[in-house]
Amino acid sequence: MKYRQKLYGFMLQLNGSPVAAEDVVQEVFFKLWKERDKLAAITHFSSYLFRMAQNRAINDFRKMARATLLPIEEAGHPETTPSSAPHEEIAFKALRERVHEIVNSLPPQQRKVYLLNREQGLKHEEIARLLDISPSTVNKHLVQALKALRTGLGEHTDLLPVFFLLMATV
Repeated sequence: MKYRQKLYGFMLQLNGSPVAAEDVVQEVFFKLWKERDKLAAITHFSSYLFRMAQNRAINDFRKMARATLLPIEEAGHPETTPSSAPHEEIAFKALRERVHEIVNSLPPQQRKVYLLNREQGLKHEEIARLLDISPSTVNKHLVQALKALRTGLGEHTDLLPVFFLLMATV
């Protein structure tokens, strides 16, 4: 198919797992096939296709976050479950502390942009107006901050999407 390889590459880059990327690609094309009668109304098919895949990946990350969050929450309430996975809570706390260390070591402007985007949920344009910089500069700072996080977390970069989702729900 014309879009299969591009979509697979996009999903592989997004979630890092070849199996998960292939699953999302197949699910997206299956959904397209089921809803093929609606395809004529889509003006930008490529954008639509990639957005479907991105949304699917986000939903998968959310499911993974909920599955991870539940044992952490239960570990915080010993009266409900005596010793449900305290090592997971410790691992999450260690990951959170490491992320904060890395964020605190970022250059000041990069740190501001990162915190406004990731912790306060502001969009690039809002940050640009607030800090009186261009949206492309905001994007550059975010890319550099995320690169620093990936480098600083080393082998734990696969947990980064789950970490962000957990932080959004905690």
